[in-house]
Amino acid sequence: MSTASGYAAAAAKAPLGPFTFQRRELRPNDVSIKILYCGVCHSDIHQARDEWGGGMFPMVPGHEIVGRVTAVGGAVKKFKPGDIAGVGCLVDSCMQCDNCRAGFQQHCERGASLTYNGREQGTGAPTYGGYSDHIVVREEFTLRITHQEKHLAAVAPLLCAGITTYNPLRRWGVGPGKRAGVVGLGGLGHMALKLAHSMGAEVVQFTSSRSKVEDALRLGANRVVLSSDAAAMAAERNRFDFILDTVSAPHDMNAYLSLLRREGAMTVVGVPEKPMQIAAFSLILGDRVLAGSAIGGLPATQEMLDYCATHDIVSDVEVIPIQHINAAYERVVKSDVKYRFVIDLASLGTRG
Repeated sequence: MSTASGYAAAAAKAPLGPFTFQRRELRPNDVSIKILYCGVCHSDIHQARDEWGGGMFPMVPGHEIVGRVTAVGGAVKKFKPGDIAGVGCLVDSCMQCDNCRAGFQQHCERGASLTYNGREQGTGAPTYGGYSDHIVVREEFTLRITHQEKHLAAVAPLLCAGITTYNPLRRWGVGPGKRAGVVGLGGLGHMALKLAHSMGAEVVQFTSSRSKVEDALRLGANRVVLSSDAAAMAAERNRFDFILDTVSAPHDMNAYLSLLRREGAMTVVGVPEKPMQIAAFSLILGDRVLAGSAIGGLPATQEMLDYCATHDIVSDVEVIPIQHINAAYERVVKSDVKYRFVIDLASLGTRG
């Protein structure tokens, strides 16, 4: 066992504070990683505040992890001490079911092990995430990072926000000759915009905030439509091959479904707290498709990281010390960040 230091929520809605806990002993197929940076995902807040239910406390959030390998088990072949590595939303799965064998470990039929607020395979011990100084992960769930080291803080959000948006863009063939819409310009939306633009699609950003128009154009949007402008929305009907809805607040999905061409598809990756209502005719008229997408399996996540390294894509981030995490949570809830907070874990050894 190794002693880890981090920040945890002691109970639902409690502020995060210093927490010491134990990481498992290194197994033959394990990789031990000193965490350099960890992104702050909105789902961290939902879970630390138990807004989705099922929270296990104390909880150490964080599933957008980039760090340096410090030790490897005797059976590890892909990593060595000194390598830069990443850990996303998953740290284990059964690896035996049909979904795992097909590379969709996030849909493990026996239940994947989440990076935090989950249970280890076999032992059932709670998992603790990346708001900490180090983590121990089996090799199969450790990812190669090939970006330049000066960009590592901005790489961290790719482990969730990057794969969450890359996966549906690839699945639905977004690229040259396609018109894609992105709904919402936050942590997920800004990555969707960058990725869809890099893939060669015509990209239209939908936002409720006039103040985000300039940023959307800077990030790669060909055009920006204010969702509060009824006439502008009406002018976009039947024009889109694909729409990615990244919004986690309540909103009218039917308004966006009407923008799809015949057999167009809209994928939902945002998770509003309350169920949304879909009118049947929003789908039936035009043979439209409404789909969901949950992060991505390990092969897709590695593909995304390699793609982003090749195309010099990273997140827009604000780096903070761990001591500012509770203030950062409040700012995320108010959409007061462009566009992802990332914790510098070197700050664990400092005060302030």
